[in-house]
Amino acid sequence: MALLVATVAAASFDLGRANTPIALAIAVIKALLVVLFFMNVRHSSRLTWVFVAAGFLWLSLLLCLTMTDYATR
Repeated sequence: MALLVATVAAASFDLGRANTPIALAIAVIKALLVVLFFMNVRHSSRLTWVFVAAGFLWLSLLLCLTMTDYATR
């Protein structure tokens, strides 16, 4: 619920260029909580952890490339 309030607060206030990174950080934290608790990854094998880490690495790579493209326009 705290992350929901943080999302609404971040969308309500004009923070300039910081809006997008803050919203993305909140979204990544929410995704991490979903993966760990609702998908029961925290009790899974090491191989599952490797694939989850690879997924988050790929997500961060795509987000970084998108932000660099957005920043240069």
